[in-house]
Amino acid sequence: MAYQTIRQEYLQIPVVTRSYATACVLTTAAVQLELITPFQLYFNPDLILRNYQVWRLITNFLFFGPVGFNFLFNMIFLYRYCRMLEEGSFRGRTADFVFMFLFGGLLMTIFGTFVNLVFLGQAFTIMLVYIWSRRNPNVRMNFFGLLNFQAPFLPWVLMGFSLLLGNSIIVDLLGIAVGHVYYFLEDVFPNQPGGGRWLKTPFFLKMLFDTPEEDANYNPLPEERPGGFAWGEGQRLGG
Repeated sequence: MAYQTIRQEYLQIPVVTRSYATACVLTTAAVQLELITPFQLYFNPDLILRNYQVWRLITNFLFFGPVGFNFLFNMIFLYRYCRMLEEGSFRGRTADFVFMFLFGGLLMTIFGTFVNLVFLGQAFTIMLVYIWSRRNPNVRMNFFGLLNFQAPFLPWVLMGFSLLLGNSIIVDLLGIAVGHVYYFLEDVFPNQPGGGRWLKTPFFLKMLFDTPEEDANYNPLPEERPGGFAWGEGQRLGG
């Protein structure tokens, strides 16, 4: 009975969020069990180009470090905000969501080459948080019960928290920068005088991922509850 309940809850998670979160958990589990090592996963342009270890282009986004606070913190935010984006502004637009993943991953890979970052998963999480926060500017956030602020400040609060933990903020800045590039090209520039839509989802992605039918019984995760935890709760102003 418990297995059926867990399985049902798992399958209710949107497909992109479910796939990415599962891949991250399985990758971390494989490292913990010493089936693989982080040295086989990290981003290394030389090994990719010279030794054709192309899997590193993907695996460096799947590992957040050994199981601990940093891993749990990143996974909670990854799951929460990835799911709310997929069920919110990308509802019924799975191909566009996948294209956002590809676009963001490509930019981070290019930038990561110059700033010498070996794992980009945390930056990718910050990118998701940034895009969600800019698309939900009226949501009031509460962080650890200590800070109250508008949603667009959430990525910067997370960067400050990362700084307090002694982590490098380059990763956070990269996620914010890539998130802003996507947000500007997708949401801002097309609405400017003389602007246009530069980001267009390839047709083959739409053929692969978009389905014409809507599930009438689908119950999306409400975006007005962005945190769900003491470190990220919020409510929409005027609601």
